[in-house]
Amino acid sequence: MGRFVVLSALGLWLLGASMEAQEAALEAPFTQGTTVIEGADRRPQTSLDGAWHVIEDPYFTGLYSFHHEEKKDGWFLNLPWQQGDQKLVEYSFAHSPTLRVPGDWNTQRDSLFFYEGPMWYERDFTYHVSAGKRVFLHVGAANYKSLWWVNGQKVCQHEGGFTTYDCEVTAQLKDGANFVVAAVDNTRHADGVPTLQTDWWNYGGLTRSVSLVEVPTSYITGYDLHLDRATRTRLEGWVQVVGAVAGETVTVSVPELKGNTSAVVGPDGRALVSLAVPGLQAWTPEAPKLYTVELAAGSDAVHEQMGFKTIEARGTEILLNGKPIFLRGVSIHAEAPYRTGRADTEKDVTTLLGWAKELGCNYVRLAHYPHDELMTRAADRMGLLVWSEIPTYWAIEFSNPAVLAKAKQQLGEEIARDRNKASIGLWSIANETPATEARTRFLTELAGEVRRLDDQRLVTAALLVRSAGPNEKVVDDRLGAVLDVIGMNEYIGWYEGRPETADTMRWTVAYQKPVVVSEFGGGAKAGLHGAAGERWTEEYEASIYEHTLPMLAKIPQVRGMSPWILMDFRSPSRQLPGVQDYFNRKGLISDQGQKKAAFGVLQQAYRAGYGRAE
Repeated sequence: MGRFVVLSALGLWLLGASMEAQEAALEAPFTQGTTVIEGADRRPQTSLDGAWHVIEDPYFTGLYSFHHEEKKDGWFLNLPWQQGDQKLVEYSFAHSPTLRVPGDWNTQRDSLFFYEGPMWYERDFTYHVSAGKRVFLHVGAANYKSLWWVNGQKVCQHEGGFTTYDCEVTAQLKDGANFVVAAVDNTRHADGVPTLQTDWWNYGGLTRSVSLVEVPTSYITGYDLHLDRATRTRLEGWVQVVGAVAGETVTVSVPELKGNTSAVVGPDGRALVSLAVPGLQAWTPEAPKLYTVELAAGSDAVHEQMGFKTIEARGTEILLNGKPIFLRGVSIHAEAPYRTGRADTEKDVTTLLGWAKELGCNYVRLAHYPHDELMTRAADRMGLLVWSEIPTYWAIEFSNPAVLAKAKQQLGEEIARDRNKASIGLWSIANETPATEARTRFLTELAGEVRRLDDQRLVTAALLVRSAGPNEKVVDDRLGAVLDVIGMNEYIGWYEGRPETADTMRWTVAYQKPVVVSEFGGGAKAGLHGAAGERWTEEYEASIYEHTLPMLAKIPQVRGMSPWILMDFRSPSRQLPGVQDYFNRKGLISDQGQKKAAFGVLQQAYRAGYGRAE
């Protein structure tokens, strides 16, 4: 009983044989044994998607068996159980129900709709070991904490519900029959990123694809190829190789352009690359040209599909390939159309981004966390610039160094996966955070981390605005000093005033930088009609857009917008019966695909060239 109390107090996450080991573990980051292999989705893979056996375990009983002295005894051993067995075994994956992976558990079983806590996943698979290969378990995302075992041996643990990670399982795999066990816990934490309060559903589980990825013993783990801003006729960057000896050669080629080069790996495993590409067609939303890029090092090769562009901020302009652009966009949550739940299929992605294109968008804000890689791959192909964000959302623990470390970890994982996606234009470090000194120091560090990891994209954040009087708004958050692009959220007509309040509103922006209005809008239930002044009707939501668009057009620094939001999404805080029913109803489209009147208002404005950059 004493051990149970101690483990409960520690969240039952610590795997030590002594209290000293457990206390040491508390001081270390939870994430251990993981890396990010860039372009893992381009590697030879064995999919582990499909039906996984699951056991709901709200007390996390399965992490330890209290009937045995062995401290490492737990459900991850996947012990067999049959009727009549003499050995005491109090679980059985083989006799348990299944859930679909990828997929959240909340929408797959009614009893799990509100469930927050640990869930055990198990899958049997066959694998044939190849000599000279290293094998990694590739996890698209697991919300929020996850522990992994292969054939009963622990391989890694990870914190963060929206980023991709890989952990090596070469030594644990056997030729033939194998099994993998994951313990996934979506419990919210005060010191988490995000923290306890959000305005979206806390979907738990293995919400994105899981696979085994094979690489050679020496392999390419990362690369950065970008178009130089000065001439836009040369690719520059680097290729990182694990296991390489200094002096080994790396080659990079773009066959369509007849361009190729080689470079030598340095002591740090990195080869610096420069490649002339005369005749290259720069990637744009109107012409999203992608090239096959071949990278090779020793026996390893990666075949990528990449587009190349430059994006920069100059004065109050955003320049794409050296020319001003106005970002006509919309915000999107990773909510699946029609069936709801976490978006995790190609159909989900093409539906959401297809609606954005139909709206007239050249840009999307993927809020409030990194979305599935399927989304950024599709944005590359479809021609949509992307604002990508980590969930530094609302009032997290900005004074806590451990929370800063978690935010940096998620930022690093996000950028490592997507730094070579042509669609990525802006890295966002926060949404609607309080303008305290601790917050500003925290986010200033994150801005610096973005520039260290990727200085080819723009740094932004969605800031709050303040009122300086009944008809005056001011954008002067001190964080703006370290941003390339000022994001700002405003909800005139919904959280303050009426739609017509926008008609006389005056705006002052303290920075001579480009502004993207990252959110505005209001709620409406699809099919509910009434007067333009009646809340929750389609007419009221449309009226907000009709008054807000002219107001924003008068702000000299505005160079884009992503109104909130493309589609209705689930949120536990939205409870108005008969109207919200656990949905945030600010969508231009309902969760069942019904386009509301405001969709037509914004579509007409975008198609007419609203905010067109000259």
